Order: sequence, then structure tokens, then C-alpha cells
Amino acid sequence: MASATLEKTIDKILGQTENNVLSSIESALTESQQKLDDAIPKLEQEYDKIISDGKKEAEKMEKQIIGSSDLEVRNKQLMTLEDAVNNVFTKAIEQIGKTDRNSDYSNLIRTLLRESTKILGTSDITVLANSKDKDVVQSLLAEFPGSELSANSIDCLGGIIVKSKDGSMTFDNTLDAKIERLKPLIRKEIASKFGVGN
Repeated sequence: MASATLEKTIDKILGQTENNVLSSIESALTESQQKLDDAIPKLEQEYDKIISDGKKEAEKMEKQIIGSSDLEVRNKQLMTLEDAVNNVFTKAIEQIGKTDRNSDYSNLIRTLLRESTKILGTSDITVLANSKDKDVVQSLLAEFPGSELSANSIDCLGGIIVKSKDGSMTFDNTLDAKIERLKPLIRKEIASKFGVGN
């Protein structure tokens, strides 16, 4: 029963995260659907492995969480939860770091550029990217009149940082920043499902 609850929790978190990401890149997904369809079998295998690894981690965590409710055990539960969440994020970051810079990735960068110019309210921007993404970003800048690619590279998994040319505004739209914004929400959701930290 606890395993079913954990599986529902993981499915819910994955669903919420997927919905958030899909809503921001819906137009890019439409353009790249055929290539994505070709990659589905591999993604399903990776998904199954992640779920399997997650279940093993969850079973370990569940054994540690169920038990005494005194303060010392509660602190251990919190540390175990934090370690498990960090482990999941570490694995996800490793996978993201290995992502091919293909047309799907190019569509993601296009979406990040659109989102960034909308948030800043201008396309008169300087775009910073890591060294792996510079070619992808450069190939898309023609779609954003007034934009230019910075000669400087940034240290990140992927994505972009966009600055208005007058220097008054900056928007960090890197994958690293997106992951960091999701971490507290995921931690809170997992903690509430297991009654930890309440």
C-alpha cells in the first residue's frame, strides 16, 4: 500500500512537472513531434529504469521514515529525504547534460528565447549561452531582430541568460535556473506525502 502511495506521489510529481514544462514548450513540441516519436522506445526504457531506481530508493527511504516519531528520528527522516531528492536531481542533471543539441533542443532554445523576450518586453537583447549551445543560439537569433549573441560563455547545463542591451534587465532562463525553481516545490510535495517536516 505504501509502495502504491509512493508510486502515485511520483506519478503526480512527474505529471505536474511535465505539465509545467509542456505548457512552456508546446509549440516546439508540435514542430518536433516526428523526431520525438522515433525516440519514444528509448525514452520508455530510460523512464522504466528511472522509475525502477526511484522505487528502490523509495523503499529504502520508506523503511527509514516508518518508525519512531521522536525528534532524532524525524531529523534523520529529513536528511534521508533530502539525500534522496538530491540523488534524483543529480541523476536528472547528468541526463540533461548528455542531451544532444538536435532539432528538439533547438526548438527548446527557441521557446526559451521567446519566453525571455516576452518577460523582458524587448527583443533588443544580448544572449549568453554555454559553449555547447552557442551555435544553436546563433542560428536562431535571426528570428529575434535586435538580438545578439555575447562573446562570453556562461557555465550552465544549457539554456540562456538574456540581458536587455541597456543593461537594466536580466532574465536567467537556463536549465539550471529552471531546475532550481522546481526543487523546493518537489521537496515540499514529497515531504507532505510522507508526513515529514510537518
